[in-house]
Amino acid sequence: MDAIDKLLAELKTEYKEAKPPQPQPQPQPNLAQPFIQPSPKAASLIDSLLEEVKADFVEQDMAEELKRQQELEQERIRQEKLKAKQREALKNQAKEWLAKLDPFSPEGLWFERFAEAYPSKLEAAIEYLQNN
Repeated sequence: MDAIDKLLAELKTEYKEAKPPQPQPQPQPNLAQPFIQPSPKAASLIDSLLEEVKADFVEQDMAEELKRQQELEQERIRQEKLKAKQREALKNQAKEWLAKLDPFSPEGLWFERFAEAYPSKLEAAIEYLQNN
């Protein structure tokens, strides 16, 4: 270590003697850093890493999209079951309403005309009760 320290001290002395201290202007910051081109081997390694990251993101996006589609499908099935349950309840209500309907009353006569546009009186009654 002493030899290295001695050599450094000599170089420092020579440098100071060769150049008298002068006020130096403030260096301008170099805003445009030169682009250092990586070696082809490093570039291919970087490219392969970027491809792996990109593939991971694509895979993750696909998994999220699949999950979202499955959730939408489950919600659609749930809604269909709920609709079927409501329709069944409305069907029972329509049967009761038809049983109580006097066909010769003003409402019964009106309903006979209304039901002509439907495949059955039950379907007409369901539609009528659903909208009222």
